[in-house]
Amino acid sequence: MSYQVLARRWRPQRFEDVVGQQAVTTTLRNALASGRLAQAFIFAGARGVGKTTTARILARCLNCVKGPTPDPCGECDACIEIAEGRDLDVLEIDAATHTGIDNVRSVIVENLAMRPVRDRYKVFIIDEVHQLSTSSFNALLKSVEEPPPHVVFIMATTELHKIPETIRSRAQEYEFRTIGTTAITGQLRTIAAAEKIAATDDALALLARYAEGSMRDAESAFDQVISFAGGEVTADAVAEVLGLVGRDLLFDILRAVADEDAAQAFALAGRAVESGYDLRILCREVAALVRAMMLVSIDPSRLTDPDLVFESDRDRLKALTARFSREDLLRSFDLLAKAEQDVRAASQPRYALEMALVKWIHLRKLVPISELIAGLESGARGAAGAAGAAGATGAAGSGFGARAAASATPSRPAMGQKPAFGSKPAFAPAAPKAQAPAPYAPTAPHAPSAPELTGPLPSDFKERFLAEIQRTNRTFYSLHVAQAQRIDVDARRVVFTFGPVHETMRQQVEQRRQWLESVAE
Repeated sequence: MSYQVLARRWRPQRFEDVVGQQAVTTTLRNALASGRLAQAFIFAGARGVGKTTTARILARCLNCVKGPTPDPCGECDACIEIAEGRDLDVLEIDAATHTGIDNVRSVIVENLAMRPVRDRYKVFIIDEVHQLSTSSFNALLKSVEEPPPHVVFIMATTELHKIPETIRSRAQEYEFRTIGTTAITGQLRTIAAAEKIAATDDALALLARYAEGSMRDAESAFDQVISFAGGEVTADAVAEVLGLVGRDLLFDILRAVADEDAAQAFALAGRAVESGYDLRILCREVAALVRAMMLVSIDPSRLTDPDLVFESDRDRLKALTARFSREDLLRSFDLLAKAEQDVRAASQPRYALEMALVKWIHLRKLVPISELIAGLESGARGAAGAAGAAGATGAAGSGFGARAAASATPSRPAMGQKPAFGSKPAFAPAAPKAQAPAPYAPTAPHAPSAPELTGPLPSDFKERFLAEIQRTNRTFYSLHVAQAQRIDVDARRVVFTFGPVHETMRQQVEQRRQWLESVAE
């Protein structure tokens, strides 16, 4: 006997077997039980969600020897022949093939008056009915409006809007929804157990996501993966067979953006190309992760939602979510949606992807306008307070200025070169004078002096130093620190170098010298 694919072998035979369409099946069961059945139905929905399957089950319910009944026996001749597609009184018509009016007349209209050969009802199942021509719909109109009492029409379509209103108004419409990931995963798990296939939860969840709400697509993909992997199906096998992007690569891309590591972003784009991934799918999968991060940011309890994130991905998704603001995630999603379009249209998709990643890194330096306004208001209040403090303190100075008076007095750097700072002398200003509070001065007290270093700084000191500035005061980091042409670090000092046009930014960093010292220490 020839092999029968999973999608056919596991096709539902009863209403309760239909996955994810409880609203439709419950309504039909109640209508059968009460005898309130229409003579024309339209089943509308996406591909692979159970429209034609439900039509066959309805035909069995109508023609079962125990019927009409919501629970066909499955054993009588009518039930068996309808399930196998060979019942003479249940005619399945492919409207994509029989689009012309002559076909409609010969197959449907001329057979309406003929009584069923054996069954209780003559059932016409018209698949993809929206592809019928206008003249065919006109020929069908009267038959649908007033069919003989022994005739039932069941029309299935993926594009409901293409069916004329004259037909729709004469039939009951049932909308079949796309099936949830959890429901598809559960059905695949049932199939795997019955077929004695060892499949991991992540593999089944990945298959369910790939199907995008279609049970038939999920079963077909599962069949394909089993042929490749044999009796043990893993997420890696699913990704390899279906051409999906590996999870590690997706998280590496997000991490590179979070680290603002453009060199790594280029390397990861190259890795995706070398692996043969469809770059449009890559953009789509990264966007899906960004969406998951946004949901977790808004509602942390969603981190345990299997429809949103795999169990094996939860820890790294949580860690990355903490590194992106909601504004970041909103901009990221818009950028990735545009990047997918650009990749599709580009003659060099790799270039489009690389530029999108670099742009994404640059966008992380943007700050919300509300933070800018708050910073300006804080700066204005600080300047007003500084004017009063300067009048009271006079030339003697205090705090930062007094400490500088006891240290060496270096000459003021030329425009374009920011003063070096690291140890106390290196952090000292040009002259002992009272300093106005910085616009974004931290509320925490100044940290005590660190002990003198006896060896070199840790290799990651610069990265940690800048990351702490960004974490503590992102506005200051984005507007001033990130604009430096160069940031150099040695064992005793940190030097920010600004261009001539960034003199204002150099001054702002100079005003924050005390706080920067505390961060460095």
